[in-house]
Amino acid sequence: MQKQPAYLGIIIALVVLSGWATSTILLMRWQVSYANPLLYVFILLQMHLYTGLFITAHDAMHGTVSSNRAINNAVGYAATFFYAAFWYGQLYTKHHRHHRHVHTDADPDYNPGDFFTWYASFIRNYLSIWQIIFMAILFNVLKIWVPQANLLLFWVLPSLLSTLQLFYFGTYLPHKGEHSNQHQSGSQPKNHVWAFLSCYFFGYHYEHHDSPATPWWLLWKLK
Repeated sequence: MQKQPAYLGIIIALVVLSGWATSTILLMRWQVSYANPLLYVFILLQMHLYTGLFITAHDAMHGTVSSNRAINNAVGYAATFFYAAFWYGQLYTKHHRHHRHVHTDADPDYNPGDFFTWYASFIRNYLSIWQIIFMAILFNVLKIWVPQANLLLFWVLPSLLSTLQLFYFGTYLPHKGEHSNQHQSGSQPKNHVWAFLSCYFFGYHYEHHDSPATPWWLLWKLK
């Protein structure tokens, strides 16, 4: 694979972060109308941008945002905080446990149960009571300036939908069932448009486990 400019990872990360921030700020003042089809387009757009925040943090966990460790980790901390006040250091530790112990009892992302059991375990494993308290306080503070409907539709709902997107395409589909390969991972059929829209190419999940140092925006080249 052709070597990419060292600064490109930072630029792409900043595009995702600024895209989410710009969209969120603008939508906090958008006039909500349930009869307007744009409402549902904007919710899906916000969901996708929230997923982009987490994928950017994930790249930081693999050191692919920047070769400068301080910058790389700063982007990771910012992305996880904006996503839902997650603590980057904790996610970093658990994610690397996932890579070391994929599809075993020591894998924090794996559960042998059905979709709903697995999703509940996934959320419980990563969500803390302090995080919920902080987000609840922040929600009530923001209500002073932002209409509650906008907060619910463009801040709360998209982040919750994003957890489903990340879990279904980035964890459940690739790791459910048994696999005969060394990474215990499946990979969705080659379709770059769908792979990007569904989960920033992380449906190409065997490829990610086989080359974790490849950033999300280059995963399609490995398929």
